This record gives sequence, C-alpha cells and structure tokens, in this order.
Amino acid sequence: MAPARLSPPGADPAPRCGAAGGVVAEEGALTDLDYTLPEALIARHPPVERDGGRLLVVGPDERRDARVVDLPGLLRAGDLLVVNDTRVVPARLYGRRASGGRVEALLLPHTQVPVLPGGPDAGEPLLAMLRPGRRLAPGEVLAVEGGGQLALVAREEDGTWRVQARPSAQALMEAGGHVPLPPYLARPDDAADRERYQTVYAGPPGAVAAPTAGLHLSEGLLERLAAAGVERATVTLHVGAGTFRPLRPEDLAQGRLHAEPWWLPEETAAAVDRARARGGRVVAVGTTSTRVLEAAATGQEGRVRAGQGWTDLFLRPGSRFQVVDRLLTNLHLPGSSLLALVQAFAGIPRVRAAYDHAVAAGYRFYSYGDAMLLDLSPPGRLPEPRR
Repeated sequence: MAPARLSPPGADPAPRCGAAGGVVAEEGALTDLDYTLPEALIARHPPVERDGGRLLVVGPDERRDARVVDLPGLLRAGDLLVVNDTRVVPARLYGRRASGGRVEALLLPHTQVPVLPGGPDAGEPLLAMLRPGRRLAPGEVLAVEGGGQLALVAREEDGTWRVQARPSAQALMEAGGHVPLPPYLARPDDAADRERYQTVYAGPPGAVAAPTAGLHLSEGLLERLAAAGVERATVTLHVGAGTFRPLRPEDLAQGRLHAEPWWLPEETAAAVDRARARGGRVVAVGTTSTRVLEAAATGQEGRVRAGQGWTDLFLRPGSRFQVVDRLLTNLHLPGSSLLALVQAFAGIPRVRAAYDHAVAAGYRFYSYGDAMLLDLSPPGRLPEPRR
C-alpha cells in the first residue's frame, strides 16, 4: 500500500548529486546521447529464459562479453545488490467515444496532479495519456473495454489529460487493463508479458514501465547470488511514462526530470551500512534503483537515509555519485535520461565505445534486451572513492 501523502518536488530534503560546475553545458550534450541502432536489434520479446540474456561487462580497463548467468562470479562476497521492487500495473486501457471512435488511454496513477477544489475529479485526481488526444474534448465520457468509464475533465499544458475513473482506476485496470509495453516494441501485449514484464520480486503496485534491469534476475540466479555471499535489499520507485520521453534542451537547462515517488526502508539503509562496514560494494540494479539511492544519500561515507518522497533528480554527465559503486542496466534509447545517467556513471567515451561494440556484436537493445555491468568512472565519485 502507498503511504498517505508524499512531499511535492522541491520539498524532498535528500541531498542532491550536483553537476560539476552547476548545470551541464548544453552544447553537444544531446548529441552525445545519440547513436544509430539497426531496427533488427530492438528486442521485441523477452529471451526464452529470464536470465538467458547477454551481459556486456565494462570496467575501467576492460570490456568483455559475458552472460547474465555469470553475474555471481562477477560480484564479490559482501557486495550489496539493490533492486527496485515496484510492480507494473495494467495501466493501458481501451475505450470508445459516444461516436464509436476508439481511444487508447495510459493511466498515470503515481503522477503528481494538483487537486482542484470541488469539481468532478476532486475525490481522485488522476492523469492519463490519451490517443488520439487532440480530437477529444472536456466533458466526454469514454466507455472502457471490460466495464467502467473514463470521464475527461481537462487537457493539461503538457498534453496529458485530467480524468476521473469510474468507479475507480483500480477497478478499470482489473477489469480491462493491459500491460503498458513501451511504444517502441510496436506490438500488442500478450499473456506472456504479464509475467515477463514484471520482476520476480515485484511488490508495491504503481509503475507504468518496468525497472527493466531487474527483468533479468530469475529466482535461481538470485539464489546463486545469495549463496555467493551477495546480500540483497530493496527500494521502491514507481516508474512513470516520462522515462521514455526524449530529453529536450529545456530539460538540460532546468536540471530536473519528471517527478516519481520513492521509498527506501530502514532495512535497506542498514544493509548499505553493513556493506560499507565490511568493504562491500553497492550494486544498483537499474537506473531507477540508482536514482533512489542517490536521492537518499546522506553525504556521509556513501550512506543513505530511510524515508520517502518525490524525486526529480537528473543524473547526467557532470553529476557525482555518492552511493552506487556498480550498475547493472539495460541498453537504452538514444536521447534518453537513462542513457544520460549511464554516461554520467561510466563516462561518455567508455559508454559510447561500449554501445558501438554492442551494436557490432548484435546485442539486443531496450526493455527486453541484454544488459551491461558497469563500474563507476573515477571522476564520478563524490567524495573520494572509498576503499
């Protein structure tokens, strides 16, 4: 269950990982995030086995091809694996207008929306992405496949819609919701996606996109990691639809991303303390786990504070990392904030060379694709690297 009320963006007291010298220079910043990917390398379906993907290992002085199942041998006893346990909800709905036209809706259950005083949506403020959105008008009521209605209240400046779910968003998703696959997969969801576009340790529901690095971790692989002495801890960040949006120059100027809610339990803060005490490394599974850990950083010896809030933290080249030592992540979209985080973590030249190699070697890209295991680039640490 979600906590009662979370702080708005800007009220999150967690120390930020600041960019060196303030805001990163815009010149060349977006072009650094560009690369050419043959369409054939987009993984439109998961591998046969959950842990059956390839793994590109990128260290300070090495780059080598491995398999995800090799992960226990690539980590050390005493390391701490931190995963995002958010659960993807069936947030994609299909409805009909009174005219009979079909409308696709993506509910955004954990997107901040100011509550209007009174009015039809005062009880349950909810945003949604609608397609085709420009043809719709406030006041329309969509009949949702599976039962229920979606009342259109107002179109926001960013193109999303303020809506009211009848009887509730939860009821609509349970009755007729679909797995919200990313648009670049260019296919409808199927029965297999309900299992495979979800981590095996998924807990609190709320994400509209999967924390995809965690999709590689099978129950068997997690057991082997535990047997190798690798501890595991959880954080929660409900991934929003903005994770797929290409970065714009104004994003670089503002230095902030779309806000997403996060939770870091006391048990995880204690696990980080234990890892530091025994000389272990903090290994983040995915960019979302990384953002939570860095948003919760105390600034003291790579430790974190337990808590909850909203984070709009934007980690991009020039940022400094206080907590995460190694990163397990997928191969990401050009121009995305995810790729910017990876470049900040491992350095632009290393990441560009790794992506060039991945393309040449036929790695599978994006949500259902292969993975990378990266070490933190030496300039990316704040304070000095710990021993």
